Amino acid sequence: MGEYALMNVTVLGAGSWGTTLASLTTALNPTLLWARNPEVAAEINDNHTNSTYLPSITLPRRLRCTFEMEEAVRGADVLVIGVPSIGFRASVEEASRWIRPWIPVVSLTKGLEAGTLMRMTQVIEELLPGHPAAALSGPNLAREIMTGQAAASVIATKDSGVAAALQEVLQHRLFRVYRNHDVIGCEIGGALKNVVAIAAGIGEGLGAGDNTRAAVMTRGLAELTRLGIAMGAEGSTLAGLAGMGDLVATCMSPYSRNRTVGEMLGRGKPLEEILAEMQMVAEGVDTAKLALALADRSGVELPICEEVHGVVTGQQGPAEAYRGIGAPGHEADPG
Repeated sequence: MGEYALMNVTVLGAGSWGTTLASLTTALNPTLLWARNPEVAAEINDNHTNSTYLPSITLPRRLRCTFEMEEAVRGADVLVIGVPSIGFRASVEEASRWIRPWIPVVSLTKGLEAGTLMRMTQVIEELLPGHPAAALSGPNLAREIMTGQAAASVIATKDSGVAAALQEVLQHRLFRVYRNHDVIGCEIGGALKNVVAIAAGIGEGLGAGDNTRAAVMTRGLAELTRLGIAMGAEGSTLAGLAGMGDLVATCMSPYSRNRTVGEMLGRGKPLEEILAEMQMVAEGVDTAKLALALADRSGVELPICEEVHGVVTGQQGPAEAYRGIGAPGHEADPG
């Protein structure tokens, strides 16, 4: 192995995935994590824990955290943004005051921006022109990675040289990173799988069997592939880690917040109560509506997204939605 030039990595967002990625990168590169809450930052620095988002997990002692945006951004060689989509633009705008020219900016956020329907890399390109924008996406359940289980992800950006450099910075031991140029496919797959996971969770809450869950995941994969291709993505991307891989993990894992939302809805719990009890954002709740707007613009149908949107907006009950999901369709078998 040749000489490796250290890179100063900054991760904005001390939620479960932001904290996990920062814990990985700090093994090889000086890493600074930014938390909006000063108490979270103090806990990470003093106790090496983040009990709000990763309870019972010990963080690397060398990982540092700050709640000052200027301190976090001004020395970064790589900027990683892991805040929810609702706060993504504001965080990028704030970071733009101190970011050094030309450094790459990586999005961890699997969602769409309300109003503009932009993907997160599009927000980066709009607010930080001249900075290579990339997306990291895949079946990456934070708690599993923090307990040492193997995982893989995709770094997607248009510049192959930037992708190779980011791959070297982001991968670590059992966390393998693959390169991809299809940014659209990776981001659409990452956003829509959250909606399908809510549908899968509803089925779990209603007591659906494995056959039903398999059908929902397969038809869900067809939906996100259909929309992705209509927007310029490549089908092979949606069949890979950032599509099918992420979809399966998010639909099946009890650690998935979107699946959990769906399961609680299926059991009859009101959405407001579910979200009030959650520490983390379930992106799929808002993405259902935004995906339908993108589908309308692209001329494609997303029946699962329609049913999920009906449930989260209170227009129909979970059982009624599942009858719609399981109704005879006119589309060809997506398999």
